[in-house]
Amino acid sequence: MTDTTKEQAIDIAEFRRALGAFVTGVTVVTTIQPDGSPRGFTANSFTSVSLDPPLILVCIAKTASSHAIFSATDHFAVSVLAEGQKAVSGVFASKSADKFAQVDWHARVTGAPLMKGAAASFDCKTHDVVDAGDHIILIGRVVDFAHTTSSPLGYCRGAYVNFSLSQEALSAAGARAKVGAILELDDGIVLLDTPNGLELPAGIRLEPSSDANSLRGVLATLGLDAHLDFLFAVFESSNGVHVYYRGRVSSDGLASRAAKVRVVPRGDIPWDRIQDDAVRSMLQRYVRERSEDAFGIYVGDSAAGKVQSLAHSH
Repeated sequence: MTDTTKEQAIDIAEFRRALGAFVTGVTVVTTIQPDGSPRGFTANSFTSVSLDPPLILVCIAKTASSHAIFSATDHFAVSVLAEGQKAVSGVFASKSADKFAQVDWHARVTGAPLMKGAAASFDCKTHDVVDAGDHIILIGRVVDFAHTTSSPLGYCRGAYVNFSLSQEALSAAGARAKVGAILELDDGIVLLDTPNGLELPAGIRLEPSSDANSLRGVLATLGLDAHLDFLFAVFESSNGVHVYYRGRVSSDGLASRAAKVRVVPRGDIPWDRIQDDAVRSMLQRYVRERSEDAFGIYVGDSAAGKVQSLAHSH
């Protein structure tokens, strides 16, 4: 049989956005150049390959200024940045001529620079270089490594992600917490039609689902199969601490959802029906940031605060 499947033209910009939905860590890849000077760049295309032998890989664009150096090097190192190292990521994503003078680093077995304070680091001998379209795949055999208890710096859809803030927020909230969620289904937001107007699903704690008063329990009672992705807002009001996540709802089983569940298109939310000023303001920010495909985390109170973790790549 002849394969008659034809490849469709790919919209590169949309393809990049789709790839951005995959949450990655942030790394700094380094080596020592033939003249003895250090060289490095920021990358999130890093992954493990094999445990035996211990292999990892990074991908480098052929258009990158570091391509020629790293495609020919016999050693390199990868530092997995910790949450507090956004500045380090920015330095190595820039075109600064003195990058290594701006950061703390050290060397181990191969001599390639390793970032001090990293969540993990891998010192490698070059195992192979594979041609892959407009990139090369640099595969390294790990000869030394280290790791710490620091939370890693995350990256998704053009913004840094703070993994530890979610647990810190829940711990700080204590017994007076209200834990809610902004949940998407297609182009709509899940809202609850109540005697007090439209509200977001919320409970007094995150879990377990067996607790009818927890957010997970509320969602289960409503018949919603929800996936909570990231923290979106933490703020205080006269009613205590509010913690809101953003996420999505599976379309499976929607026929059995509770009657008061409404899926309202993002562009048609009746703002006057949302009685809580702080929740209305938060949801308006969500709609705006969703259209820009770049999310932050609001931390403050119902009157004033700031949006964190919206540092973009260079």
